[in-house]
Amino acid sequence: MDPVSVSTHISKPRDELFAYLVDIANHPEFCDHFLTGWHLTREETAGEGAGARFRMKRRFDRFAYGDLTFSHVEAPWQIVARGRSGKFNRVRHVVVWELHPDGGGTRVDVSFEWLPANPADKLAQLGKRRWARRGWGKALSRLRAIHETGRQRGQRATISGGARKPATGLVGGRIGA
Repeated sequence: MDPVSVSTHISKPRDELFAYLVDIANHPEFCDHFLTGWHLTREETAGEGAGARFRMKRRFDRFAYGDLTFSHVEAPWQIVARGRSGKFNRVRHVVVWELHPDGGGTRVDVSFEWLPANPADKLAQLGKRRWARRGWGKALSRLRAIHETGRQRGQRATISGGARKPATGLVGGRIGA
């Protein structure tokens, strides 16, 4: 299906915005109105390989869970995230963030595309273009409000199950020695 694209201008330097966006734990702060219940998929939250699972807030969506993983990060201007959702995770997603210097600030472009695996998945995606355009448009306006005024901040994502590093159980290279 054709990608949905939205953009906005934010009065902050590109490097500062890139450092914020490359950390996937920050994304629930401005996306939690249409993507909820964020959980990180690994301890490292920034850079290539960082990922999260979430629930898409859509009416009548039986298979509303999805995930995104940063697959390509090119500092300071592009982040490509790939993921899956839908029944048996058959629907592939691609989200591309591009940051361009624009006057005294940065123009942020977001492109969202999904690739249904079969006709049943394509039918289930009806109405998703409007939902995605509205959701990403509001996410960008919230991102602008966070960086320009410091308000409308949500919560950061966390790793499911609590702390990991202090509780590994490894002693001298063996478990439970």
